Amino acid sequence: MFYYLLKYVLLGPVLRLVFRPRIEGLDHVPSTGAAIVAGNHLSFSDHFLMPAVLKRRITFLAKAEYFTGPGLRGRLIAAFFRSAGQIPVDRSGKDAGQAAIREGLGVLAKDELLGIYPEGTRSHDGRLYKGKVGVAVMALRAGVPVVPCAMIGTFEAQPPGTVIPRVHPVIIRFGEPLDFSRYAGLEDEKAILRAVTDEILYAIMSLSGQEYVDRYASVVKAEEQSAQERAAQVTQRRGRFRRTPPG
Repeated sequence: MFYYLLKYVLLGPVLRLVFRPRIEGLDHVPSTGAAIVAGNHLSFSDHFLMPAVLKRRITFLAKAEYFTGPGLRGRLIAAFFRSAGQIPVDRSGKDAGQAAIREGLGVLAKDELLGIYPEGTRSHDGRLYKGKVGVAVMALRAGVPVVPCAMIGTFEAQPPGTVIPRVHPVIIRFGEPLDFSRYAGLEDEKAILRAVTDEILYAIMSLSGQEYVDRYASVVKAEEQSAQERAAQVTQRRGRFRRTPPG
């Protein structure tokens, strides 16, 4: 009930009024039956804008950190995500991927819509990154279509680190469903999973117009953070050297 209260009374109308999102290709989302909606992930607001424009309920696999925050704020955020029907997924450890797949297949088994971000994390620079194959595993095992979705303008509306979104034009564009029934029974073939995932990411790229990077976003983020830390250490050492009196 809280999901529909958010969608139609509390949050959905506010999002529509503030962002006035332009919706394209909504008829590509099946009106009944199980399907995966796979989108790019540019902003925290993506979690709310896409469900607000869909006619059907959609369940996202959300990172477990949203459900484990400390203090009153953490409990409120966790309660919000649970009430909105989002499923926590622990992204750490070797079994994290399998846990996410099990949860996602459970949603699809109930003939519902499953929302997933194949990149696995938000883009930190607005580019589209290499997708993880979990989306392909679920699509093949469940035998469901994948609807590509492009969020356009949400990166500018709420860049990483921004708490309060800015008013900025937003486009939510859905593409034609992708049918992977030709690969039925091949969900354990790594080459097939990579091919399916790449096809999904290519469809998202075609809809969004983003620059594509054939590397995982999490790896690039880690490398850039490490480089920034090294640069800060060098700057700190130089500062100490300048302050040291000669002789």
